[in-house]
Amino acid sequence: MKRHAVAAVGDIPDGGRLKVEVAGRSIVVFNVEGAFYALADRCPHQGGPLSQGHQIGELRASGPGRHSYCRRNMIIRCPWHHWEFDIETGLSQIDPAKLKVRAYETAVGAAPGCATAEPLVATTFETVSEGEIVYVLL
Repeated sequence: MKRHAVAAVGDIPDGGRLKVEVAGRSIVVFNVEGAFYALADRCPHQGGPLSQGHQIGELRASGPGRHSYCRRNMIIRCPWHHWEFDIETGLSQIDPAKLKVRAYETAVGAAPGCATAEPLVATTFETVSEGEIVYVLL
């Protein structure tokens, strides 16, 4: 996979996002508590721009009257028809077995030309922090 530098870490504040163009693809990069995630910026329903949607968490119930708000900022809601997707996996909140948004691997590494102690290795849905640049891998 080829690494594409898309932003400095400081360009995407915690809880924020940044729409970028990478190899002709519109991608939205999210920062959730220092972890970076990337999704295609297109809802599979009718093509709504996910980069303009609301970032929310999940409301879970352990029983009647017992609920908790969790996974803050880990769900993106399409601004057109409110379809919701998990920012980490791209899976639909309604039908994850059949519907999802393309998720891309991310990595945080040193700026080009900077020496690093070890090679940068990106793994699916995880980030590696070794510097100040956010990368999307295609």
